[in-house]
Amino acid sequence: MRVPVPSGAEISPVLRHPEMSENERHASTSTTESAPLEPPSVPVSEVLASLSRALDLTEGQPLGHSVRSCVIGMRLGREAGLDDDAMAELYYALLLKDAGCSSNAARIASLFGSDDQAVKPRMKVVDWDDRMALAVETWRNSGMHQSLGARMRHFLGVARQEGMTKDMIATRCERGADIARRLGFPAGTVEAIRSLDEHWNGKGYPEGKRGDAIPLMSRILNIAQTVEVFWGAEGPQATEAMLRERRGRWFDPELTDSALAVLHDSALWASVQSPEVESHVVSMEPHTTRLVDARGLDDIAQAYADIIDAKSPFTFRHSSQVAMYATAIGEQLGFDEPTLVRTRRAGLLHDIGKVGVSNRILDKNGPLDLDERAAIERHPLHTWEILKRVSAFQDFARQASTHHEKLDGTGYPWNLGADELDAPSRALVVADIYEALTATRPYRAGMPVEKALGILERDKGTRLDAAAVDALAHIVTRDDSDRAL
Repeated sequence: MRVPVPSGAEISPVLRHPEMSENERHASTSTTESAPLEPPSVPVSEVLASLSRALDLTEGQPLGHSVRSCVIGMRLGREAGLDDDAMAELYYALLLKDAGCSSNAARIASLFGSDDQAVKPRMKVVDWDDRMALAVETWRNSGMHQSLGARMRHFLGVARQEGMTKDMIATRCERGADIARRLGFPAGTVEAIRSLDEHWNGKGYPEGKRGDAIPLMSRILNIAQTVEVFWGAEGPQATEAMLRERRGRWFDPELTDSALAVLHDSALWASVQSPEVESHVVSMEPHTTRLVDARGLDDIAQAYADIIDAKSPFTFRHSSQVAMYATAIGEQLGFDEPTLVRTRRAGLLHDIGKVGVSNRILDKNGPLDLDERAAIERHPLHTWEILKRVSAFQDFARQASTHHEKLDGTGYPWNLGADELDAPSRALVVADIYEALTATRPYRAGMPVEKALGILERDKGTRLDAAAVDALAHIVTRDDSDRAL
């Protein structure tokens, strides 16, 4: 059975998202029976460069941090005399260096009692070797916007966490390295990410490696990302002062000298600061250009789903589960194979914009205030902005970003109506709601199947698509019956 989709309704200009054109707004409003799958292969550089914006969000960095770091790091790699194969390994490590960062967001938010996306960039610039500076910055970031007593409790809580920094960095680096390994990148890329935060003097993390024991590419990653952060936040003079002060402590002395030299290369910094820096990074992919096929795109979507779900302990496997339910609904409704592929990928990546929401909001045990609700309701905009930049993902970017829209126009962020939501989009909406209802959240336990279905039934035909709800009910009750047998 196929869901009828009305068309042709006029769209109020008030409801238009300024970054979504009229064509984009109406895109994918049919089930595209015979639409082909994506081309056989696309450059992995394009996919990773665009998706790196999600990693920037989870680190609280300005969008483009990863690709700007890539430009800087590749220049340092050439200065260090890396051969072509090593430059390729470095390139992918620079774009994936923060792949494990979402895994420590919840712990940082809980320990500091502050917005993890405010804490992370501030703690990134502090000199860990300067205990007084570290203590001052820890205080500044503890219990932000709370009472003095609450701030003191969080500050002391952080201070008492022996080995906290080491543990969090170890988790982050290992998860990032594991994602690179799962995606089939070479050992040099994997090892570069694992040792990203080691320091020349042996006081880095997670293993305290010293000097030449730190992989050269890790040393490049560390200096490149730190230079990018300082340059953007404090300017070239502060960046130069930082490099000179940390030479031989944080950073390899020879690499530091190279970085100091390139600070005066106006052409390099023009490319770093260019609005087209992402396209420039894609064109920089070394001669060993990697192409990714349909299966590879699935693997990347799954890897980023794991990055998304690692942001909160309450979203474990949420994206994978939503993808599973949405695809199963599509099968029940007779979607063709290309539409099922797109629906699964949309399910895996629908919440990629949520990495831009603070864990103080995502993990809050209580009602959200107006500002917090507004932050939550912006996350589909981030999903749209990230996915539409990837040519291989453009055919499901709209479906993924409309997962909170409702047939009666009461959803968010665009208040779309029934005429603007095709069958795959409607299936994804139902799958997302059902998975959220049956999963445990900070403010309640997961609901039993019957109760969740009852809530969906209440909105069937008004806010939610009737056929999609019926298909889901058939799937989950059938699965329960099978388990009972």
